[in-house]
Amino acid sequence: MLTLVLWDIDYTLLVSGPAGRSVYPRAFTALTGAQPECTVPTEGRTEPEIMAELLARHGVTGVSAEDAAAAMTDALREADGELRAKGRRLPGALMTLAALRDDPRAVQSLLTGNLRPNAHRKLAAFGLEELVDFDAGAYGSDDSVRARLVPLAQRRAGERYGVRFDRTNTVLLGDTVRDVAAGVEGGARVVAVATGQYTETDLLAAGADAVLPDLCSIERVLTCVFGVARPGRAVPRQPHPRNAP
Repeated sequence: MLTLVLWDIDYTLLVSGPAGRSVYPRAFTALTGAQPECTVPTEGRTEPEIMAELLARHGVTGVSAEDAAAAMTDALREADGELRAKGRRLPGALMTLAALRDDPRAVQSLLTGNLRPNAHRKLAAFGLEELVDFDAGAYGSDDSVRARLVPLAQRRAGERYGVRFDRTNTVLLGDTVRDVAAGVEGGARVVAVATGQYTETDLLAAGADAVLPDLCSIERVLTCVFGVARPGRAVPRQPHPRNAP
């Protein structure tokens, strides 16, 4: 049976650094001609949702979703040099993605709040873009609500691979409680990775089926992805040499 593996990007596979954080103020300025006076929470949210709240907090109306998306895409393109210079892959991400790409049991794509062009740019900056099937995933470009992206990715992957994907054979990997909620509500098993701001306890409490401390052990990742690990548990950190990022 094929398993659909859906990856979050930021703080799960990579850290985009100042370039990633600059997308929203850059886009705001491009859309309004002014600097934003405040910030809004970003973790685990879609880019359209973040931008809409930033505009609303400043009383800005009349900006279309298309114009906002174009401004955010332009903003990350302008920051590409900084992204490559100051961002980084997280340890184990490259080797884990490569292992799953080559595993006949897996179809691997993305479930991310990033707009699709921004998702591609982030992965390309760190040599990860060839390891996932972009057409089998779902993005902030598709819907501002993360949970609704899960069935969309399942449908797209099903059409591409001739397999019906549902909760039994879909796994979402992410680092935030919102990632966990998206999987639980959208219809996927969730393997959380405690590489962001949330602890293993936080992620289990949010409903993750298993929690990894990082992606440094391919064996542990594959065990969780293919359903061998017992639900609702943290996978213990084991002594091991750290993989190259």
